[in-house]
Amino acid sequence: MKRGILVLALLAAAGCGGAQQTTGKVTLTYGLWDDIQQPAYRQCADAFTQANPDITIKITQNAWDQYWQNLTTQMVAGGAPDVITMQASYYPQFVKNGQLLDIQPMVEADKVDLAQYRPGLAESWVKDGGRYGLPKDWDTMAVIYNTDLVKKAGVDLSNLTWNPADGGTYEKAIARLTIDKNGKRGDEPGFDKTKVATYGMVPELNDGSLGQNTWANLAVSNGFSFIDKNPFGTKYFYDNPKLAETAAWYRRLIEKGYVAPYDKTSTLGTDAVLAAGKGAMGVTGSWMITTYLGEKERKFAFAPLPKGPLGRKSAINGLADSIYAGTKHKDAAWKWVKFLGSTACQDIVAKAAVVFPAITASSEKALQAHEAAGRDVKLFVDQANDKDGTFLLPVSDHADEINEIVGTAMEQVWLGQKDAPSALTTANTQVNALFERG
Repeated sequence: MKRGILVLALLAAAGCGGAQQTTGKVTLTYGLWDDIQQPAYRQCADAFTQANPDITIKITQNAWDQYWQNLTTQMVAGGAPDVITMQASYYPQFVKNGQLLDIQPMVEADKVDLAQYRPGLAESWVKDGGRYGLPKDWDTMAVIYNTDLVKKAGVDLSNLTWNPADGGTYEKAIARLTIDKNGKRGDEPGFDKTKVATYGMVPELNDGSLGQNTWANLAVSNGFSFIDKNPFGTKYFYDNPKLAETAAWYRRLIEKGYVAPYDKTSTLGTDAVLAAGKGAMGVTGSWMITTYLGEKERKFAFAPLPKGPLGRKSAINGLADSIYAGTKHKDAAWKWVKFLGSTACQDIVAKAAVVFPAITASSEKALQAHEAAGRDVKLFVDQANDKDGTFLLPVSDHADEINEIVGTAMEQVWLGQKDAPSALTTANTQVNALFERG
């Protein structure tokens, strides 16, 4: 369930969704991208159909990239799933194109209690007075690490500090965990940065304009803020020196050999590199808990993000369930979305312990399920509960264009083609020009 964003493009159609009606009954299609979550939502669907015998739920699941490629094409062709798992950075473009249904009238008519959701989640789905989704889950970020490699290095990751000048104890840990092919560590004399066997840090540098899995958490802890208003501000601050300092620090890690050189053609994610034993730690979100802790060959654990100059800061993000404006069965789709946003479904999801549901009470049940399974993941909840410890990722118009502009600027920094201040200042001018033209 990766939360960063991709460029929306019209690619070749890969099948159609859409509701079908047979023998007086309704079949709704429901789009998901996370195969790990599918069994829990299948249980929700079965429970829903038991209570609503005339409505059957057909779940369609595609991996992240293919999901958005399919959905964009299906929207244009008129055959999108009736109900869609939606990411906050994507939905404004679909709303602009008239492709999502405003559910605010139904929320009001059925008196849906929006206060049951974690604060801030429901508000992200309101644009120009319309509401385009009910919250389904949330996530925060943490350090993920290989327990054997950390133990052998003798480093303590429980209370790391960071600053953009020397990297604090965070950089010291990264250096210590980096090992060259001769067995020399990054903080030892004779370390050869040209022949690294294990990298201390495996950041997801191809992280677009949000940086959720890399630079955003540190940059915000350094005093950076994305936008003048969230959601739907119109002025971005990618030219903020606090972001440039953070990006420059990551570039120095590459130059020192603690992080692999940036390869924009690589399809390997942080999880694949860590699972292969080629890296010691990275940054990940709570949606990856069972992926890492279920790894068979290597043992992983989580540690809190480093504390920056302004303290520890984590992006908090949440998905929602939205209704396709072209659905042939609006009332049935709303019943399903309302059920997905209720404790009846979110308690089922909680019991599966894959993600933290948006409803606060259900989220606590998810933590209990993790603890019962022997998973130590309370730090994600503690981070979410810290009133000054989280920030919402920006939601605005032009998200696909912003992602392309800022992603390209960051690539220039990672590749050493431009220094961070000049690359990000140019990008910010281009981003804000998008809003000036409307």
